[in-house]
Amino acid sequence: MSDVPHHLSRWIGLAGSVLLAVAAYLGGALPDGELRPTPVSIWQGPHGPLIIGLWLVGTALMAWAWWSVRDRVPSARWALVTAGLWLLPLLLAPPLGSRDAYAYACQGASYAAGISPYEQGVSALPCPWLDTISYIWRDTPAPYGPLFIMISGAIVKATGSLTAAVALFRLLAVAGLALTAWCLPVLARRCGVPVPRALWLALASPLIGVHLISGAHNDALMVGLLVAGLAVVASRPGRRWPLLAGGVLLGLAAAVKVTALVVVPFAALAAMAGPYRIRTLVRDGGPVVGGALAAAVGVTFAAGLGFGWISGLEQGSLVIAWTSPPTAVGQTVGYVAALFGAHVDALPVTRAIGVLVLAVLLVWLWWRARTRDPLWHAGLALAATVALAPLFHPWYWTWPLVVLAATARRDTRWFALVALVSSFLVLADGTGLARYTKMPGAPLMTLLVIVVAVRLVRSARAARRPAPID
Repeated sequence: MSDVPHHLSRWIGLAGSVLLAVAAYLGGALPDGELRPTPVSIWQGPHGPLIIGLWLVGTALMAWAWWSVRDRVPSARWALVTAGLWLLPLLLAPPLGSRDAYAYACQGASYAAGISPYEQGVSALPCPWLDTISYIWRDTPAPYGPLFIMISGAIVKATGSLTAAVALFRLLAVAGLALTAWCLPVLARRCGVPVPRALWLALASPLIGVHLISGAHNDALMVGLLVAGLAVVASRPGRRWPLLAGGVLLGLAAAVKVTALVVVPFAALAAMAGPYRIRTLVRDGGPVVGGALAAAVGVTFAAGLGFGWISGLEQGSLVIAWTSPPTAVGQTVGYVAALFGAHVDALPVTRAIGVLVLAVLLVWLWWRARTRDPLWHAGLALAATVALAPLFHPWYWTWPLVVLAATARRDTRWFALVALVSSFLVLADGTGLARYTKMPGAPLMTLLVIVVAVRLVRSARAARRPAPID
């Protein structure tokens, strides 16, 4: 794979992107598509085998081309041009992999009509495009931050059309990705990471093209603001006003999706000019934390919706899929209990344990980052947040992927491999394969959790052993 010429990898990936665009036209996440499809019903439907074949081959070609070049990217310009070529067919095709853009439009319609999407589902309006949204999300509060709700309301009010609204959501995603491309080199240089490699890993993954651009997910805007905030902080340590501006950008990212707040404590460490001291942390990290909180709170009051957007995060528990490790463990416990004739619902317990482990892990990572690279640890914190949450969607992995791409000096395989595997988890029309592969998906994920836990324990013990004396 490493012998494939760069120019050949570029055209192989572009061919994959074109195949995915054709799949989007034939059977993507179209407004009039079936809302409860299964892999079997898709196969038996119009052009079913062709759609699945185009999706599988197209994703495989993009993934193969991306993976094959990850450690030998010729230049930053080559990475940007190639990623742009791969994104172009998907930018012009119907949505792929998710119907979330339609939910954005309906939530924007609710807000534009004076209804809080944090208190009522979009069926309360009712949204004029209600038939395009999956049934499970019609009566649930919005899980997004107030900044994005305001933007959604403005888009719907300006267009009044579902097609035009989705087009603007996609352009918003392009703007977020452009902000990432602009600011990521600053972060990479600060961390001693080759800029071409960082840009390639962050921008050319199939997750980016299919889910952030074609699917028009708001994660693109969140990631762009997040990277911009970290870049400002990393490039101006010890300077109060730039640090305050960096904090504001991070707060705006959290006002799109609240999970961006995970990186703020690590950004406060990166803001220090000099070694870690409490006084230095307060002096340099204070503007970052203060700017982030002020921005998030300010946008919340500007939206006039209160803090209901935080409680909207609970909606993730409605989806049960083995792609979330805590959920997979709970499913596996239930399966094992069923072998002995018992009915055990372990999901609440395993998901609560996952949240508890995450809280402990975030504190430990922050404490460890005091004397190490805090930006790298910010990427690890995002990865832990995605892995231990009750719900995992493939596009969630773009959060740690982008930050780790700019901060990982050595091994990039593990987080790139997660992105590669995640690219195959959702069919062209948004059907999640995890719903139909509970067996063997959940037991295999549980086994992976055990293997990773054992390796981490062994690594920690090895790190504590005294070095041998010659």
